Amino acid sequence: MVDDLSDVPGASTVRGDVVTPSGVLHDGAVVVDGGWIAWVGPAGAAPVRDLPPPPPAGTLVLPGLVDLHCHGGGGASFPDATGADEVRRAADEHARHGTTTLVASLVTAPREVLLARTDLLARAADAGVVAGIHLEGPFLSRARCGAQHPQHMVTGDADLVRELAAAARGHLVSMTVAPEVPGVADGGDDVLAALVGAGALPSVGHTDASAEEVEAAITRAFDLLATSARARGPRATATHLFNGMRPLHHRDPGPVAACLAAASRGELVVELVADGTHLAPATVRAVMDLVGPDGAVLVTDAVAAAGMPDGDYRLGPRAVRVADGVARVLEDVPGGARGTGAIAGSVAHLLDVVRTTVAGGVPMVDAVRAASATPAQVLGRHDVGALVAGRRADLVVTIDLLEPVRVMRAGAWIT
Repeated sequence: MVDDLSDVPGASTVRGDVVTPSGVLHDGAVVVDGGWIAWVGPAGAAPVRDLPPPPPAGTLVLPGLVDLHCHGGGGASFPDATGADEVRRAADEHARHGTTTLVASLVTAPREVLLARTDLLARAADAGVVAGIHLEGPFLSRARCGAQHPQHMVTGDADLVRELAAAARGHLVSMTVAPEVPGVADGGDDVLAALVGAGALPSVGHTDASAEEVEAAITRAFDLLATSARARGPRATATHLFNGMRPLHHRDPGPVAACLAAASRGELVVELVADGTHLAPATVRAVMDLVGPDGAVLVTDAVAAAGMPDGDYRLGPRAVRVADGVARVLEDVPGGARGTGAIAGSVAHLLDVVRTTVAGGVPMVDAVRAASATPAQVLGRHDVGALVAGRRADLVVTIDLLEPVRVMRAGAWIT
C-alpha cells in the first residue's frame, strides 16, 4: 500500500467512477506513478496533495481493454500487411479507442504466406505494438469456412504448427482449429499437442464437429495444458462462439453445446463477437448468465474497415464490402454481378462491443471484465487488464454511454 505520493515526481491522478474487477467505485481515483498504477480507491482518500476536481457526471474510468481476436483496423489488415507501418496503423486505430492490449489475428492462407505474416507480427510483438499472434486456421472445416477461403484449408499438420511457432518466437497465443479435421485431435503428435508444446492455446472454431468430437478435443486440450510447463493458462478457447459453427439443435447439439458446457465447468473460455451483428443481445445475455464474465471474453474480430467508412476492403484472399456498418464477403453471383455473402468480421472497436453488450442488458462490471481481466488471464498476463495497484497504467476515460475521451497506455496519454 502506498502511504503518500504527494511528492513523487511524475505521479498523476485520474478521477471518476472507477470500474474495478468487482464493482464500480463511485467518485474514485487512480493514482499513476510512471507507467504503473500506484493506488486505487475513494478519491477523498487518495494519497496525493493536489486532487483533481470531480469530473462531469457519468465519467467512467475503465481498465485498458484487451482484444484477443482482431484482424485489423484503420484501413490496415494484419493478414495483408507487408510492413511494420501497416501493423502499427491497425494497432493504433484500436489503441486510440481504448484497446491497449491487442492480439493480431491472421486468416487461413498458404504456408509461405502464413510464415511471412507470422514473422512480421512477431517483430511487431517484440516492439510492443501487439501483444501476440492468433492464427485462425488453416486446419478448419470447409463446410464452416465463413469468410475464410476454403481453398487454403488443410488437414492437421503438427510440423507446420512447429514451423509457425518458431516464426512467432514465443508470441503465438492461440490457433483456431476444427477438431474433426484429421490430424487435429487424433492423439499422439497431433495439432493440439504441438500447439500446447509451443506454449499456444488451441481454440475450437470454424467447425462442423459433433458435440462428442468437440468434448473429446476440449478434454484432451485441458489435460495437455494441465501438464505443460509452457502453458499460458489452464483453459483453451472457442473462437467466436456460434459463428462459423454447426448451429445448436436439440437433437444435434454440436460444438455450441459442448463449448458452453465446458466453459461452465471452467475448462474453456468462449469468445463472443457482441457487436450487434454477429449475435443477438439475448444470446449474449444468455451466455454471460451461463458462464459468467470469467468464462467468456468479448472480442471484435475486427477487419481493416474498423474506424473507416463503408466501402471495399480485403481480408486475406477475400474481397470484403462494408455496407451500413456490416462487413460481408464479396462474391461472384450468376449473371456476372457481384454480391455479398458471409459476414466477414466486424468494423467495431472493443469499446463499441462493451457498449453494445451493456445496452443489451449485461451488467457494466461483467461486460468490462469480459473485455479486460478475463482476456488478460487467457493471455497469461498479470500486468494488464484491471485497475489494480501494481499493474500497468492502462486506462480509458469515457463519458456519455461509454464514449472514449482519453486513453492512457503504460502511463502515457495517447489520446
